Parts: sequence; C-alpha cells; structure tokens
Amino acid sequence: MNVFKQVFLFYYEGFRGMTVVGKTLWIIIIIKLIIMFLVLKLFFFPNFLKSNFKTEDERINYVTKELTAPVNIN
Repeated sequence: MNVFKQVFLFYYEGFRGMTVVGKTLWIIIIIKLIIMFLVLKLFFFPNFLKSNFKTEDERINYVTKELTAPVNIN
C-alpha cells in the first residue's frame, strides 16, 4: 500500500507544480480523449450484436461462428 501512496504523491506533486501552460495542455488532452472515446463511440460505433440479434443465444451463435470460420486467403 505504501508504494501506491508514493506513486500517487509523485503524480500529485507533479501536477500541482505545473505551470499554467502545462495544466492547459492537460485539459485539452483530457477533452480530446473524452470526445474520442465517448462521443465518437456513441455515434459511429453502434452495438452491432444488440441491434441485429434479439436473444443472447443468437448473439453467442453468431460470435462463435465468426470466430471459428475458416479464413480464405487469396
């Protein structure tokens, strides 16, 4: 537990001692990550299995078939 506390304090002190420019850049990075992982996922990556299959068994069968199907290499 002591190691986790030391790591936390290391990063806490580092972020606390940053300049205004460094803090601003971290805020921009965090906003961009939120946009990439939350907004883009919601609009561009719908839940394919839930929208195309009604039951859990149908989803399981589809995934199993896709994972175990032979690959054609031409």
